[in-house]
Amino acid sequence: MALQKNVRLSAKRRALRVRKGIKRYSFLPRVSVFRSSKHIYAQIIDDAVHKTLVSCSSIELKNLTGDKKEVARSIGLQLAERAKKHGIEAAVFDRGQFLYHGRIKSLAEGLREGGLKV
Repeated sequence: MALQKNVRLSAKRRALRVRKGIKRYSFLPRVSVFRSSKHIYAQIIDDAVHKTLVSCSSIELKNLTGDKKEVARSIGLQLAERAKKHGIEAAVFDRGQFLYHGRIKSLAEGLREGGLKV
């Protein structure tokens, strides 16, 4: 039980450490990412008004094929397309507690390929 508590506490500290560096770019919206074992979720949040502007997840896009990295890249492309429709050109990438490799990196690359400055 104590080990689970330490793991959750470490994850929370990592997320706060990442978000601390993002504060200086508070004038830009934030791309927040969550990764579970099966799915990946991303949303663009405007912290000034505390509102989610655009979101996308692997659950709502049913016709995705390939491995999890390709799915994450597709989610990034879709989110960038939706952001363009809402007039969002640039955002800050908030990886939260997750390391920047694998699916998180693929999602960020998909955002960049879609034309969003991240």
